[in-house]
Amino acid sequence: MEEYLVPTGYGEDVFIEKKSRFIGRIWPVETEEEALCKIQEMKKQHYDATHNCWAYIIHGGAVRFSDDGEPGGTAGMPMLQVLQREGLHNVVCVVTRYFGGILLGAGGLVRAYTKGAKIAVDAAGKSMKRIWTVLYLPCPYPFYQRVKLEIQDFGGIIRNTEFGAEVELEVLFPEAQVQPFLEHLTDMTSGTVEAMETGREYRAFPILKEATI
Repeated sequence: MEEYLVPTGYGEDVFIEKKSRFIGRIWPVETEEEALCKIQEMKKQHYDATHNCWAYIIHGGAVRFSDDGEPGGTAGMPMLQVLQREGLHNVVCVVTRYFGGILLGAGGLVRAYTKGAKIAVDAAGKSMKRIWTVLYLPCPYPFYQRVKLEIQDFGGIIRNTEFGAEVELEVLFPEAQVQPFLEHLTDMTSGTVEAMETGREYRAFPILKEATI
């Protein structure tokens, strides 16, 4: 199964540029129909806005954008390029503009809609959809802090932690990192700490996060 990035969730942010108000929004979606529904929702919600520009990318499917009345190439395409640079799939972005009375010019519009898409991406966060190997890892307390750091260093995610006679961890790793981590764990603890594979899951988890999911 393929690996690709998706938005972690809904994201929204706002900024003002020369009295125009720009609202950037982003959603994870699975289909083109779902993307179009989000766009229509925003058009209804912001019926009084000057423009509701949008772009979406469906993994293995449609890639579309619209300037919604802005000069050609100044809104939808820059937004789409942000999504592409961020490596996102199954995503729809809408940037709503309330005109403030001052023209921005073509270059200013490109910068504004680029910013609108980028702040929405940053607000939503990114997750990697891939096959994750699930490990059950019982850990004696003296090793816990070190093991936790090594899990993060090897790209793992701690999904659950239970504190009892020892610390019991449920950890997810990208497939390619499982064997290197297990070998390192054995070396680091002289075989004291062992992990057991309990399953595999194809799903998205946030990237660049240390917190337990």
